[in-house]
Amino acid sequence: MSAVQANMAEVLDKSERSTITLSEEPPSTRRAGNRLLILVERKEDWASYLPSESLMLAQDYLEHSDDGAGRTQVINLCRNYKYLGQGYYCSLLAEARGHKVLPSVRSISELSRKALYGVGLDDLERTLEAALVNHPYGSTEGFTLTLYFGKTLITPLQALGRQLFEAFPCPILLVEFRRGEAWQIAGIKAGALHKLRDEQQHVFADALDAFNRRTWRQPASKRIARFDLAILHDPAEALPPSNTLALERFVEAGKALDIDVELIEKKDYARLAEFDALFIRETTRVDDHTYRFAKKAESEGLVVIDDPSSILRCTNKVYLADLLKRRSLGMPATEILYKDRPQELEQVGRRLGFPLVLKIPDGCFSRGVIKVADAQALANAAQELFEHSVLLLAQEYCYTEYDWRIGVLNGEALYACQYFMSKGHWQIYNHKALADEVNGKCRAVPVDQAPPAVVKLAVDTARLIGEGLYGVDLKQCGERVLVIEVNDNPNLDAGIEDAVLGDELYRRVLQAFIQRLELKQRGQA
Repeated sequence: MSAVQANMAEVLDKSERSTITLSEEPPSTRRAGNRLLILVERKEDWASYLPSESLMLAQDYLEHSDDGAGRTQVINLCRNYKYLGQGYYCSLLAEARGHKVLPSVRSISELSRKALYGVGLDDLERTLEAALVNHPYGSTEGFTLTLYFGKTLITPLQALGRQLFEAFPCPILLVEFRRGEAWQIAGIKAGALHKLRDEQQHVFADALDAFNRRTWRQPASKRIARFDLAILHDPAEALPPSNTLALERFVEAGKALDIDVELIEKKDYARLAEFDALFIRETTRVDDHTYRFAKKAESEGLVVIDDPSSILRCTNKVYLADLLKRRSLGMPATEILYKDRPQELEQVGRRLGFPLVLKIPDGCFSRGVIKVADAQALANAAQELFEHSVLLLAQEYCYTEYDWRIGVLNGEALYACQYFMSKGHWQIYNHKALADEVNGKCRAVPVDQAPPAVVKLAVDTARLIGEGLYGVDLKQCGERVLVIEVNDNPNLDAGIEDAVLGDELYRRVLQAFIQRLELKQRGQA
């Protein structure tokens, strides 16, 4: 027995047999057709707990097809999840039946090999190092932490336990820690219900009960909606894709369309499986939580905008430049610069002419974009930006009084706006300006009054990216119409992008979710 396990045994009263029952979803809060299924391989695996109407033998679940009605949460407590074993097939068929299952097939796969679950553990290991400073466990050479739905009795490790459960959602996780030069996660694997000792059964039952209550979280007075949509946002973001009033209008529009719209934040990652769809209204990046949210939502079977593929494609301007070039669509003359070929800078300057614009591939809101007037300025700017990326884009400079932004949803133009340059600046955003002058003025225009060539190029470009919601930025220079970039989560701000459509803008976006959700339902019927 490890030091940690011994300590846990002292904390809990061994004399009490764990006969804690799982609290069923209260009848007053249960939606029609909602249910919880707890799968075990043998009846004796549940012998330490009071009977539950949610209990089902794994073999019965495999043999009996589901009617598909209502929402079902499956807790798969099979003895193991080895590939093509009974536990594996329970999760596989649960997903095929449209059930929310824990663990998912993806989690099972990721836990099967360290090469998979080792990705992204560095941050967790740093959290562990901090948690064990001046703590008795910090003096040991190693220990195994058992997590029950992310819960542990070891208070300093609770935050780490929650992070691990979010990364690898599994009812019981065994996490092995070893000390080298620093604390390291040596292994993670799924635990088994039938191997829990008496004192552990108490902790497991409490954690399962708490998880069940979170799963069916609707209060008794809450109106039953047809679908649940989560909107991911960051209240502290300086330049969010949707302002507070716009988010409120999404919530109100949802009520009229029988959609329960709930605003969630980064801390709600573990709750994604509670929803039918995810709408990301936070600036997206491939290397932060927004992309993880999109990937997680997609793996859980949610309808998601922005989808992961769109984020990958839109947040990198190198991809867009290559795509537009191959399809012969209008864009400024563009060349790619490589960090290990500094000698090409002079040639690029001659070919594109000055001034020209230098960009990092994943910049947003005009960040990482520098206009250079001559060869020396180009060399200085390139040196600065190469600190952030081994590739840069150099583009011809095309001055216009404003940029066009065409919002495209499901391959159709949704709105049109003119974004004017920031006062005394050559870009829409000037981050060095006073707070009220950071961005230029915006003017919404009816789509049918925007230049047809602008709208057509925007729609053609967006369709190459996907079928989500995109904001295509374009310049009209005389007879030339040029795509500047495609945004995967374009602004939808009250008072700006909705100035023409009003509340209809919010309804159309939500109706796109409804169409996809209905299509998904028909596919599962």
